[in-house]
Amino acid sequence: MDHSHIVAALSAPHGGDASDAAKRGKKRGSYNCGRCGLPKKGHNCTVKTPASTAAATPDSSLSIVSLPSSSAVPSLRQSPSNLGRALSFDDFDEPALVVDRYEPDEKVDSDVFDETNPDLDLDADAGGLPASLMWEVMRRLPPPGLLSAAKVCKGWRDTTKRLWRAVEELKIRVPANVPVRFVASMLQKCPGIVRLSLRMESDFDSTMLACIAFSCPNLECMKILTFDAAIIRINGDELGRFVADKKSLKSLKMEGCSNLGGFVLCSSSLSTLWLSDLHSLSKMVFNCPQLREISLEFSCLENDSTDLKTMIEGLGRSCPRLQNIHIASIRLSHSAVLALTAAQLRGLRMLSLVLGSEITDASVAAIASSYPNLELLDLSGSGVSDSGISMICNVFPDTLTRLLLALCPNVTSSGIQFATFQLPHLEIMDCGMTICDPNTENPTADENNCNLQKTSGVNVHLINQKLIIKHSRLKKLSLWGCTGLDALYLNCPRLIDLNLNSCSNLHPGRLLLQCPNLENVHASGCQDMLIGAIQSQVHDASAEMENHSQSKRLPDGSKRIRVPHLLSEEEFPEPEKKRRKIERQLCNVLLD
Repeated sequence: MDHSHIVAALSAPHGGDASDAAKRGKKRGSYNCGRCGLPKKGHNCTVKTPASTAAATPDSSLSIVSLPSSSAVPSLRQSPSNLGRALSFDDFDEPALVVDRYEPDEKVDSDVFDETNPDLDLDADAGGLPASLMWEVMRRLPPPGLLSAAKVCKGWRDTTKRLWRAVEELKIRVPANVPVRFVASMLQKCPGIVRLSLRMESDFDSTMLACIAFSCPNLECMKILTFDAAIIRINGDELGRFVADKKSLKSLKMEGCSNLGGFVLCSSSLSTLWLSDLHSLSKMVFNCPQLREISLEFSCLENDSTDLKTMIEGLGRSCPRLQNIHIASIRLSHSAVLALTAAQLRGLRMLSLVLGSEITDASVAAIASSYPNLELLDLSGSGVSDSGISMICNVFPDTLTRLLLALCPNVTSSGIQFATFQLPHLEIMDCGMTICDPNTENPTADENNCNLQKTSGVNVHLINQKLIIKHSRLKKLSLWGCTGLDALYLNCPRLIDLNLNSCSNLHPGRLLLQCPNLENVHASGCQDMLIGAIQSQVHDASAEMENHSQSKRLPDGSKRIRVPHLLSEEEFPEPEKKRRKIERQLCNVLLD
């Protein structure tokens, strides 16, 4: 049954005719059994519960969310280096999910939390529909819809109460100037919350943190994202007490942590920690033996006084099971890298040290000698040169699948080409703003990065560089802002995403894309002729693949022959099921 029709049926009691209601009279509930239809009084039903009823038990994976309208949701503040970017390179942010501000009805809330009859009969007739069907409909409603449904009748109110109790994941947008009691009212409806995501438009203070600690005793994952005007006002001591008290907390992700000042985190369960916008921390102590993934992003202000070397030394001693490390700071240096290599983290697989202009080829040598099993290496914004890339290729040819070297001014097209040739398992590569024309101003760097580095004595690369890449496994390639790139030849059969944004000097006649599986080509800021060449080549690739499908095997099964287009559908009709298999999605050329 179409869910839209179900919702419409459930909404019908709100708009009933007065005359019809008078004829029907006040309905207090069904007096007949929901299984066999006999009167309930003195009746013991022997009919077994249908399978659909069993499926109506509370779903532990239920997520109560509300999809946003394009006009109601302001854009989220984008952090300069994308906190989770280096840990998987993919987009971590799911679509913005919204719970609008609501005015709770005190009478309804008191009925919702009435504990006199916690066990409900899911087979009872509710509004003319089986309770199992109503459960499946209501579990798809957004929070405002559930609050409205609870006011309809007692049967609906009981179902919504059971739904709130079954919720394990809640995603809320907290608008500006919303009192804490509104968020507390929502959290108290869901005592079984395991995963909580807050998108704050208002300030997040110790009162809100205490509310979460009290209302979510079984919390395992908490994520706090901030909008432009929102500030997280908690300090390091308050955060440390929260983490220590939450014995089941496994994942903590927070933006806007500029007011922490310093912290001591002690947890026997915490395995994932992401903190961004850190600034001038006096102390950072980690006592988290189960920690496997950490992401620390520091502000780009020049007066940041955080001692990264001491922090990394302590991290290595107290968190021996670390597998993924992401640190973004302009204060990253070779001494910090040496402190990391001395920690001997045997399980380290992903290492991201971003914005450290003092990280050099000597740092790469230390990393390569200590951690030969890396699968991801991100040294974006560093001083690494082609010699460092050569060391990477010599040490990680069998393990490295993701290499990110964006904003590395000492890397040339020869180094990039050498890396793709020597790393056969490479799937993702980011070389944005590496091959740059020194005479061309690139606005992309100013928009996406904050004071990335001030390099002195940087080699001025020659313009009109050529890049030839032939790779059998590469899936994503980013060359954004490579204004010094003049010619590009790609032969990558598995490539699905190509970023050429702001490649303003790339010549249309020196572009060759032999990538039949391309899905997206980003070409914002490119010349119109180059955009036309890209569109023409991806269109020709699609047409060529469609042409390959017009072939048939001879009656004796000996070989396949090409069938003329005019005869392919008349004399040799192809089954619809087989035709769908060879259809290919057209490549998108994105200009925004």
